[in-house]
Amino acid sequence: MENSRIGWVDTAKGICIIFVVMMHSTIGVQIATGQEGWMNYVILFAWPFRMPDFFMISGLFLGLVIDRPWLRYLDRKVIHFAYFYLLWMTIEIVLKSPGLMSENGAGAPFREFLLGFVQPYGTLWFIYMLPVFFLFTRLVKGLPVWFVLGWAAILEILPVETGSVIFDEFCQRYVFFYAGYALADRIFSIADWMGAHRRAAVAILAAWFVAEAAIVFAPVPDALQVINLGNNGFSGMPVISLILGGAGALAIVTVATLLTGLPWTRWLTWLGAHSIVVYLAFFLPMTVARVFLTKTGIIADVGTMSVLTLAAGVTGSVMLYGLVQWTGRGHFLFERPDWAYIDRPAAPKPAIQPAE
Repeated sequence: MENSRIGWVDTAKGICIIFVVMMHSTIGVQIATGQEGWMNYVILFAWPFRMPDFFMISGLFLGLVIDRPWLRYLDRKVIHFAYFYLLWMTIEIVLKSPGLMSENGAGAPFREFLLGFVQPYGTLWFIYMLPVFFLFTRLVKGLPVWFVLGWAAILEILPVETGSVIFDEFCQRYVFFYAGYALADRIFSIADWMGAHRRAAVAILAAWFVAEAAIVFAPVPDALQVINLGNNGFSGMPVISLILGGAGALAIVTVATLLTGLPWTRWLTWLGAHSIVVYLAFFLPMTVARVFLTKTGIIADVGTMSVLTLAAGVTGSVMLYGLVQWTGRGHFLFERPDWAYIDRPAAPKPAIQPAE
């Protein structure tokens, strides 16, 4: 039920999904045009915390269900996401099949599909990694929190670049997911305190904003150029990336706490409650908008094109979801059908379970 949800969590998820679509939209437009726009500064600023906050929030309520019977746990935390991953990977590959076949032969789509089982496909990697994190956390729940958290932090600090999305993203992101699970009570307490001390919260956010910007945009000294920091500058350095990821995730929690309940942010809270809908479907309207804007040239400014592409990705997915609800057709796109369950609760339930 909607009123049983914690509002700021949904608002935070809404902010997170906008940042995710923003990154893909901006980079896609910049690659297509061969130019950087002003939105590039926004994605650089958000880069250190863009995914850490999403994973931390995803782990917040795990403590409530982690002791469920194994079959039910696997059904809700593994099979659930596997269904949507396989479905939307298939949809993406089918849509891309003409291009794949023209470039790599008739068997290219099938090879892409098989590869998607061991190498998360495109933007769907988050949906792939969540079950991995849920399953691994269940397996290590008997270990001391300090041990797992410290081990995960070391993995994040180490410069792991194997080429395997599963392994690399696990090392980079698991510490934030586990922190969300293990430190959930503290995170909720921080949110409560921020909500009760709004002026102090704004001051803390302002200080964080200045520190984040200073670190992200600071030039890297020549002595550190030997370290592979990618395009992230200081923010990509070991330990600093961990600190910025955690601080940024808590900053998003604070922003969400301050915004939740305001009349003009209800759409953001709704978006967060349906964030997986956007995550699954945004690639299609985003791609259409990007191709249209870059091919027609009706907008010259690259930053503006990026914003319009972002807006199309978010609103397009919401419109598709609304169309499904209105017509009653295509529910399987965002809701798990009854046949896709491996655990059948004794109590009556709807024939479908929403993706979020």
